[in-house]
Amino acid sequence: MVGIFLTIWVRSELRDHVKNMKVSCVGRGLMGYLGNKGSISVSMSVHQTSFCFICSHLTSGQKEGDELRRNSDVMEILKKTRFPPVHNAADEKSPETILEHDRIIWLGDLNYRISLSYRSAKALVEMQNWRALLENDQLRIEQKRGRAFVGWNEGKIYFPPTYKYSTNSDRYAGDDMHPKEKRRTPAW
Repeated sequence: MVGIFLTIWVRSELRDHVKNMKVSCVGRGLMGYLGNKGSISVSMSVHQTSFCFICSHLTSGQKEGDELRRNSDVMEILKKTRFPPVHNAADEKSPETILEHDRIIWLGDLNYRISLSYRSAKALVEMQNWRALLENDQLRIEQKRGRAFVGWNEGKIYFPPTYKYSTNSDRYAGDDMHPKEKRRTPAW
């Protein structure tokens, strides 16, 4: 993979209890294979619990229908991620797919957008109206429609969208542009 990095840190007292660590990469970039988009996944067990950490960079784009390409990336990552089988001394089989794990943490640049104009989203940010922004969040919309991450839970969002700020500032990149230039709507 190019540009996707995942590290997992454990407390020193747990280090000896981490077992069956395995890695799987799925490319979803140019022609569906090159590594500029895709995922790197790590499977491991701590005590009797299996964990899968997925760091992904999904298809970008703000055009109508680009969210469907992101959904496709998610489905392909779920389908193509495979971990080699490992049998431990107790002859317990380790998970070979993402969904076979007890706990799954998916993170990275999912690239889902807020389906509002820059001006509308910025006004809601200034009012700190996270609920209205979340109602227009593509990821939430796709979940509700049953097209991606069905049954998954996301942590509570109580902060403004973090993408994309101008360098060394707390101002959105679009704030520094001429009003006639196309601005990227803030997103999480």
